[in-house]
Amino acid sequence: MSFLNVGDKAPDFALQNQNGDLVRLSDYKGKTVVVYFYPKAMTPGCTTQACGLRDTNDAYVSRDIVVLGLSPDPHERLKRFEDKYDLNFTLLSDEDHSVAEAYGAWGLKKFMGREFMGILRSTFVIDGDGVISHVMAKVKTKTHHDDVLALVG
Repeated sequence: MSFLNVGDKAPDFALQNQNGDLVRLSDYKGKTVVVYFYPKAMTPGCTTQACGLRDTNDAYVSRDIVVLGLSPDPHERLKRFEDKYDLNFTLLSDEDHSVAEAYGAWGLKKFMGREFMGILRSTFVIDGDGVISHVMAKVKTKTHHDDVLALVG
């Protein structure tokens, strides 16, 4: 499956957040939303990426931008992730990876000589009309927060 493209309508979704509450993309109509897919909470790369977003969250909030992090972790693990690293944005549980599949962020990965299906670390910026305005197919965990801010100005 390939990533959605700039100009595509972003598929709506309804997922549990870290507190077990249902969150829909459509809840944020009229706002810019950053949807980022990451493989697993509390792993080194995902923690680096999340902490960068945490540390720059004021810049996102001042631009009226919502950040949603999606992973296949259960919401209980996401709550521990939030608590351990004092995260200040919404984490969503995509346990069956159906949303990742809809966005093209689920695919074949290779690690240490083996192949498996998993989350492709990627980011989609969705405008207030629900249309994808930017796609980041390759994400650097250390600079992701700044790279996204540079896109959304």
